[in-house]
Amino acid sequence: MRNHPMTFVFMILMILAAARPAAAGNSGRPMVLFDFGSGFDTGAVATSDAKAAVTSAGALRIEMGHQTPWPGVTLKAPQGKWDLSPYEHISLDVTNHSDRRLTVYCRADNPGADGTDHCVTDQVSVEPGTSQTLTVRIFPVPWKLDEPLDLIGMRGNPVHAGKIDTANVTQLVIFLTRPMEDRVIEIDNIRAGGRIEVLDASTFRPFIDEYGQYVHREWPGKVHSVAGLISQNQQELEDLRAHTRPKGWNKYGGWADGPRLTATGYFRVQKHRGKWWLVDPLGRLFWSHGIDCVHSEDATPITDREQYFRNLPPQDSPFARFYGRGSWAPHGYYSEHSPYRTYDFSQANLLRKHGEDFETAFADITHRRLESWGVNTIANWSDERVYLLRLTPYVGSIHFEARKLEGSEGYWGKFYDVFDTSFQENLRKRLASERGKTADDPWCLGYFVHNELSWGDDTSLAVAALVSPPDQPAKTVFVNDLQARYEAIENLNDAWGTSHESWEALLRCREAPDRVKAREDLQEFYTKTAETYFGSIRRELKKAAPKQLYLGCRFAWVNDRAARAAAKFCDVVSYNRYEYGVEGLKLPGDIDMPIVIGEFHFGALDRGMFHTGLRRAENQQDRADKYRSYVESALRNPCIIGTHWFQYKDQATTGRGDGENYQIGFVDICDTPYPEIVQAARDIGYSMYERRFDEY
Repeated sequence: MRNHPMTFVFMILMILAAARPAAAGNSGRPMVLFDFGSGFDTGAVATSDAKAAVTSAGALRIEMGHQTPWPGVTLKAPQGKWDLSPYEHISLDVTNHSDRRLTVYCRADNPGADGTDHCVTDQVSVEPGTSQTLTVRIFPVPWKLDEPLDLIGMRGNPVHAGKIDTANVTQLVIFLTRPMEDRVIEIDNIRAGGRIEVLDASTFRPFIDEYGQYVHREWPGKVHSVAGLISQNQQELEDLRAHTRPKGWNKYGGWADGPRLTATGYFRVQKHRGKWWLVDPLGRLFWSHGIDCVHSEDATPITDREQYFRNLPPQDSPFARFYGRGSWAPHGYYSEHSPYRTYDFSQANLLRKHGEDFETAFADITHRRLESWGVNTIANWSDERVYLLRLTPYVGSIHFEARKLEGSEGYWGKFYDVFDTSFQENLRKRLASERGKTADDPWCLGYFVHNELSWGDDTSLAVAALVSPPDQPAKTVFVNDLQARYEAIENLNDAWGTSHESWEALLRCREAPDRVKAREDLQEFYTKTAETYFGSIRRELKKAAPKQLYLGCRFAWVNDRAARAAAKFCDVVSYNRYEYGVEGLKLPGDIDMPIVIGEFHFGALDRGMFHTGLRRAENQQDRADKYRSYVESALRNPCIIGTHWFQYKDQATTGRGDGENYQIGFVDICDTPYPEIVQAARDIGYSMYERRFDEY
């Protein structure tokens, strides 16, 4: 792995990152909860389909069966309870002695815990023969308000009390979930750590400054003046001049020093020496090291929250242009308080930093950053004003609306009725808007169409059709298919255990059938729905942009039937995979085709943010280490052709419309890069081709 020196200021930031203020009631030293030394009594360990024994090295060895859904052990507090109120989290070291990757869970309980209430649970994935630290955050943030304060519109924020009473933790439960075979792990070094800082609720607001930063904390790189913002920009420019781009890359970020394959003038996929790759327009191997959401905007709602912010600009200020209105809020407070007013601290800081032409300056420095960081792809959700400069390869994002399948449900909304004419018509119109822009552009890898659809289990969309209204096109198609198969309604009734008087009565019925008795028919129509979805998109996409790749729908929740349908029609299957590694990710039935990771991230709470995002890190260096480990795991996977980090910049400290306020950026709200993750990206990006080609 190459080592690229950082500028002096960035090194200072890394050194200072470890510093944190002490909190009342906690010296900062971990509190040992269990010592599995020679005096430990294994008889005090409650087991469920498991055996426990202390090893000669002083760890607890747990042999878990697979006869129960959650085999594991329960460790009760020796004195009945622990008072962990000064601490943020409980951690333990886990070693996997099995031959497969394991996800190990730990639950911290209050009295009355049932797996949902009065407890908190976290997990860690551990590769065979390796060890990882499993951390359960018992308090959601490092700051505790001394009195309750109603703070709205944020996924994470300082609170008076968390999900559990940290002063009354009675036991820990360590377990697996539904293993298929017996497994063996060791656990050790169970301790409480972190520090909680108690805040005065009466003086907490306003807690966001004019730069969009948290007021009640200091950290390396925090901005206190416009002069400081400009100074940081000058220091970064020096760093970019010292690190221009990886040697051995061609203009597309492909491997110029690697083998030459057939050049088509566009991106394509090919399996070479047992591994899948993208091939760039010049015929060189390309691995997509990308970042999502490359754009300058990052507005936060201010309606009903004006008191959260210090010094919002008056209407006659040059910064008043960054007020706006929003309506997107699928979840959270603003889902019931829309539309709402917004303010964009991110763009305001860019104006302070670059002046009136800040949009041009942002686009310019972004391309310079990406190649300097060893990043060769502008990924999903990004600004066309940036990627259409055609200086960095990019992906297209296709979204369109159509009639919904009324009986369906999902986190981001209902599924589409792919049998309604609006689905294909609206898709065709949306793709037509890419003519003259991304269609037939050599810099465009291909298109993601939609994002994180709710595919449910392998009968869900068929059941959704049956419980929809009679005029639902999907329901009509399904009933017609059933009539063609069974001919007489009595035959269907015999098979399903139903009593429909006629096919018309079935069409009018809004009740779900017995999923067990109707399973074969439900699965068959599910497959038809999924294949109609992917097949329709492929046909229209290849008509509108025949040179670009179809990159799939970015699976978050998926079953094997949906994945098989995607593999049948997509050029690349995409997954948004928020885990700590993806080395073992593969398609069902060992289908051999390329996979791209559309989203992943890690966040930490050591730089004034309130939420870590979907996967937590302890601090910025740990976040960088996890980034490096994740991308390395993808490089080792012969099917994966790229990873796309979500996202370019931190979300607003006070959240977007749905409340997400994650510390997940390569840059912060002031557009200042985090040096730790930048260095991790350089470590990977500058050496990824040689490593994937020769080492893995």
